Amino acid sequence: MSDARKSPTSQVRWSIFDAALSILAPKTAAKRYAARVSIDNLRRGYDGAARGRGTDGWTSGGTSADAEISVAGPSLRYRMRDLVRNNAIAAQAVQVLVNNIVGTGIVPRANTGNVKLDKQVDQLWQRWANGPDAHGHTTFQGLLNLAVREMIEGGEVFAIKRVLRRNGNDLPAGVPLRIELREADHLAEDRLGPEGAANRVVQGIEYDRFGRRAAYWMYRNHPGDAHAPAALKPVRVPAEKVAHLFERQRVQNRGVPWGAPAMRAIRDVDDWQRAELVRKKTEACLVGIVFGNDEDQMAIAPQVQDADGNLVEQFEPGLIAYARGGKDIKFNTPGSTAGVYEWHRVQLHIIAAGFRVPYALMTGDLSQTNFSSSRVGLNEFRRMVTQLQKQTIIPMFCEPVWCWFIEMAQVAGLLPVDAHIPAQWTPPRFESVNPLQDAQADMLEVRAGFASLPQQIARRGQDPETLIEDWAAFAKKIDGLGLVFDSDPRLVTKAGLAQATDPTQPGDGQNNTQS
Repeated sequence: MSDARKSPTSQVRWSIFDAALSILAPKTAAKRYAARVSIDNLRRGYDGAARGRGTDGWTSGGTSADAEISVAGPSLRYRMRDLVRNNAIAAQAVQVLVNNIVGTGIVPRANTGNVKLDKQVDQLWQRWANGPDAHGHTTFQGLLNLAVREMIEGGEVFAIKRVLRRNGNDLPAGVPLRIELREADHLAEDRLGPEGAANRVVQGIEYDRFGRRAAYWMYRNHPGDAHAPAALKPVRVPAEKVAHLFERQRVQNRGVPWGAPAMRAIRDVDDWQRAELVRKKTEACLVGIVFGNDEDQMAIAPQVQDADGNLVEQFEPGLIAYARGGKDIKFNTPGSTAGVYEWHRVQLHIIAAGFRVPYALMTGDLSQTNFSSSRVGLNEFRRMVTQLQKQTIIPMFCEPVWCWFIEMAQVAGLLPVDAHIPAQWTPPRFESVNPLQDAQADMLEVRAGFASLPQQIARRGQDPETLIEDWAAFAKKIDGLGLVFDSDPRLVTKAGLAQATDPTQPGDGQNNTQS
């Protein structure tokens, strides 16, 4: 069949019958061919759904996210933890994510509109946040750091509300609340089926008839802890006492480790590195082969024998092998592998994409980046981190802990019972790639009205109220000492000159300042 009998935009052939029909009835032939093309387009659909040699071995199914996680979840957790323990790349990828998501901490501020009440709540939180760990190890920010690490490495983590009991007739000093973190292994995944009149349990999570979480079935101790008493029977923990932190990528109720897409690549690179190292060591062990007439010189020297006189083969750097039947020596030439660095770098790029971290941050290799490319990559990474903070970390972990804190503070009589006390959370600031340009841009945004000064202060991870109070106290102190700093816009202009008038003092309504 010639190319002229094929449509340039379709795979439907122009047959001999079509050619003959076009001579006798062109309109009928055109309609017929158009119908054939339409049927072919409907039949082909998506190339990604086609079956054939190109898609052999591509297994897929229509199972739900929870069904897939119930089967693969434990293995993913075990393998991810092993990689983080033993593979430097996996450990660094997890650390980069934790550093950028939590950093020095995500700090709350009471936001009731009542300045006095907000200050009281903030001070109470600061005292409580110094030791909320039920195990007594760290601060609230330390718990948050560990929780995010568990979410990335193990897929999910549970925060349990622990209410301190009375000691005699008195409650403990401060807010009677502690937070306990539990790994995903604490959940009784094998508990399934109906529970009570209308509830059902799936992978250890109990749901009511509306699909809302009612409780979690958990082991008191980690099932894999060899030094703790056996936890054979799970305990029902009401859902209002549990904060379940995980990332939802589908309509799902459990999480998976972040490095799941990169696990195979990490393992393959690790195996390749080991094999390459063994190959190089083996090549270094055998220097050359000596060919001679001595019948005794038939093996690699020196020879090592076991207790029964059997020859034990061994390799050491610098060995020479002896062979019979000749009088010559041939030196071994180690083989070279071209393109190893490029191939390795490509694999590391794949691993970085699987963890959703920039390649340069994961590897420390900045040889392929410049200022502009690194900044573009960091901007996209920071957008992902900001999205995760505002849509996952704060609503699924920070807010529940804040609600528990307010509730127990009101129960203890430390806060008004009828007060609604929301919180505004401030994530840590991102370190600037170009501090001067970024500071100038922030200042221009404030002066142009695109952002307020409190917003810019909060973006830098600081509390605007605290900063203003510090500035007022510092200004009062330096005024009393008669000092003038270039950073004081009341007395010094932007150009570094003395202000013509003091803007803090009432004047004649004319503004001659340049600040």
